[in-house]
Amino acid sequence: MLPTINPPGFFWPQAELGTDVKVNEWIRQIQREEELKKEKWDVVLFGVPLSRSSISVSGASEFPESFRRSWKGFSTYNLDFECDLQELKVADLGDVKMHFTDIPQCHSNIKQTIKEISKQFPDSFPIAIGGDHSITAMLVSGLKELEPEKEIGILQLDTHLDLRSLEDHGPTNGTPIRNLIQNSMIKGENVYNIGLHGFFNSQSLIKYAKEHKLNYITLKEARRRGIEETVKEALLQLESKVDKIYVTIDMDVLDIGFAPGVPASTPGGMSTEELFSAVYAAGLSPKTAAMDIVCLDPTRDHQAQPTVKAGTYTFLTFLTALMNRR
Repeated sequence: MLPTINPPGFFWPQAELGTDVKVNEWIRQIQREEELKKEKWDVVLFGVPLSRSSISVSGASEFPESFRRSWKGFSTYNLDFECDLQELKVADLGDVKMHFTDIPQCHSNIKQTIKEISKQFPDSFPIAIGGDHSITAMLVSGLKELEPEKEIGILQLDTHLDLRSLEDHGPTNGTPIRNLIQNSMIKGENVYNIGLHGFFNSQSLIKYAKEHKLNYITLKEARRRGIEETVKEALLQLESKVDKIYVTIDMDVLDIGFAPGVPASTPGGMSTEELFSAVYAAGLSPKTAAMDIVCLDPTRDHQAQPTVKAGTYTFLTFLTALMNRR
């Protein structure tokens, strides 16, 4: 087992797979090291239960467990693409160890975890389940430190630029992209942010984005071009410039009507259908190499859990794309 990972806080009982399999029966939750060696895993997922680094009150640390508990509500069969995800071998490694008060230690553990996963599972696709958006800076930094010669591009689906000043805010969920640019982990020109809209990004942040040649496409413009077409065009441009593409999905890109369970919910955001189309397109790129889902707060969700279910649906849609690109 990885030294910076604890076993999942919630386990589903393991059983032989029959017909009409549910996601909770299919994803293998790892409890013993020997289980890791039994299979060649296509995907390794891990929880990152951190939200103390959020600039607004957030219970995003609770999402990894809510995510796992929601699996029973989903079949492995995706009717839209007439395919069964059981063809993929998916391992749930558990959650990154978190310190109660020491955020730098938490961030260090996250960075160390993605490094260890990349070394131990070089042929597996890593997916992180956050947690707030500060984790993205640590995950991308870890990947960059492993292969400093390789350029990493970012496809970001988000309502916000996440370019707030590090001097004012530190490594929070408001600063991950600036953190990566400022520390020379990525180039601004290799960031494509899709989903910005309305009144939620200040002029100073737009100025910083322009100064660093960051590519941002407003949701209004993406709708005019077509959401899926916009994502495909961004990926096409990234594929010509970088070695690897990291996909980060901030669930606050969704409209408040679809996703009440996010710390910074807003009107005017994406519909779930638009997000699923964007995520599917992102997963098809041969250069897409890692992905995270962040800023989903189950404690703010409604009783029927529309946001948690949308988060899990996003994960499964991305897996569908990974399977279909093979």
